[in-house]
Amino acid sequence: MASSAWIIETRAERFQEDVLDRSKQVPVVVDFWAPWCAPCRTLGPILERLAQEYDGRFVLVKANIEEMPEIVVAFGVEVVPTVFALRNGAVVDQFRGAMPEAEVRAWIERVLPSEAEVLTAQARQLERTDLQAAEETYRKALERSPNAVTAKVGLARTVLARGRLEEARQIIEELAQVGALDAEGERLQAEIHLRSQSSQPGGVEAARAAAAAQPDNLELQFRLAQALASAGQHAEAMDICLAIIYRDRRGLGEKARELMVHLFHLLGPDSELTSTYRRKLALALY
Repeated sequence: MASSAWIIETRAERFQEDVLDRSKQVPVVVDFWAPWCAPCRTLGPILERLAQEYDGRFVLVKANIEEMPEIVVAFGVEVVPTVFALRNGAVVDQFRGAMPEAEVRAWIERVLPSEAEVLTAQARQLERTDLQAAEETYRKALERSPNAVTAKVGLARTVLARGRLEEARQIIEELAQVGALDAEGERLQAEIHLRSQSSQPGGVEAARAAAAAQPDNLELQFRLAQALASAGQHAEAMDICLAIIYRDRRGLGEKARELMVHLFHLLGPDSELTSTYRRKLALALY
C-alpha cells in the first residue's frame, strides 16, 4: 500500500472512527478487498494513486474483508473489490469490480462535493466568526450553482443575522414559491414571520397590560401571543393561542393556529415543546 496521509488501512475496531466519523469532515472512499483477490490488486493501486493526486479532497480507507466479517455483512459486500463513497456518515454511491483508471476517476468526481458545495460548507463555518465573509462566500457558491438550495438558505440566514429582514424574506419566498424549502428554510421562514410581528410598540409588557385590561378581547390576547413569541417565550405564547382556538376556532383561532405552526417550524421537530404543543393543538382542533 502506498504511503500517504490520505490512505488508511482500517481495522474492525477502528472502522467507525476511520470511515463513518471521518466522512462527516471529508469524503471517504472505502475499498473492501481481500489478499487472494486478483481484481483487487488491479484496482487498489489505482485508488491509491488517485488519493495521492487529489491530495486530501477525499480519504481512501482500505478494508480487508477477512478481518471484519460483521462489517462486511452490514455493508452488504458480496464480491470484492467493492468500493463505497461516504459523505456525512452516509453512503452516496458504490461500485463493484475493477474498472479502468479513467472510469474510477470519473466516479470519484461524481461523488466528491462540487465547488459550490465546498464554498457553502466554508460559508457555514464563517457564519460563526465573520458574517460579511460568510455572505460573500455564499454569493460565490451561488455564482457557480445559482439554484443551490442550501447556499440560498445559508445566504438568507446570514443576511437575516446582519439585520436585513426584507432581503432574507425575499430569498425564502422565492424558494417557497417553487417548493424548494428544506427544513432549515422552513425554520427561517418562521423566524422571519415572527420577527415581522415584533415591531409592536411597547413589546411584551405593553401587550400584557393591554390584554389584562380587557381579558375578553381576543385580538389583544393574540397580540400578546405574538409579542411573547417574538420575545422567545414560546410556551406561554402557545398557551394563549390554544385558549383563543378553543374560544374562536374559525375566527381569530385560525391566526392563532398559524402562529403555533410557525413556532413548530422555528423550534424544529425534535423540540419537546413542539411535540407537546402539537398534541395539544390536535386536541383543540379535533
